[in-house]
Amino acid sequence: MQRRDGFRAAAAAALFFNIGWRNAMAAATNTLSVERDALDILNRLADRDIPGKVGFDARMRALIETASLTALGDERTIAERFAKALDSGVEPLALREAVMQTMAYSGLARARTALAELEAACRAAGKALPVESAATVTDANRFERGLAVQKGIFGPAIDAMHKSAKADERFLTVDLLSGYCFGDSYTRSGLSLKERELLTFAAIASLGGCEPQVKAHAAGNLAVGTTRRELIDAIVVMLPYIGFPKSLNALAMVNEAAPAA
Repeated sequence: MQRRDGFRAAAAAALFFNIGWRNAMAAATNTLSVERDALDILNRLADRDIPGKVGFDARMRALIETASLTALGDERTIAERFAKALDSGVEPLALREAVMQTMAYSGLARARTALAELEAACRAAGKALPVESAATVTDANRFERGLAVQKGIFGPAIDAMHKSAKADERFLTVDLLSGYCFGDSYTRSGLSLKERELLTFAAIASLGGCEPQVKAHAAGNLAVGTTRRELIDAIVVMLPYIGFPKSLNALAMVNEAAPAA
């Protein structure tokens, strides 16, 4: 009876905040005792243990969490973390752009799901989610602008990669990689290049099984001013969500790209 009443109350809240039945059911089940211990451990790690051990402020921790949870496709946890991030003053635009930065890596479907959760969280918090575009490129210049960013991070290796690309692979490894992955995302306003490259590292590390790309973007981060300490701190922030195997694999790639002094 109490559980049914809880579901009804959550449904009523959903109507008031216009966040939808699915979000309401998720909010209601968050109170079930079966997951209380898990949530207590997560909240202790993410909100008490980790913040004092990493060099990131609350905003950057929230952006790293956003990139990681978007890549994981974890709707419930990202909804909870969005609520906490907004409550701590993280701007909705930055959270939106953290999601958008992951899209070329974890895919459009997971990005759209995360954006829907962000919109719901903003409505519940009474905060406006900016809907204006952050795009700074056009169809005519997205490839050139993306290529410039790509070469700025990875250097002349990009020219060599383009030159050696097989004819039947060029649209994938040249046109899409430079135009979509870099042109449509890295050139957007709202976050710095350094922030975007760190969020890319976070998203790829969260996917798992992408160690060559994790290593490449660990090196890319170094090229834009991210330190070894910041890369390790990002892994620490993600650990409660991605677990130890992915975290240690990412650390191994950092050690290859940026060995300890």
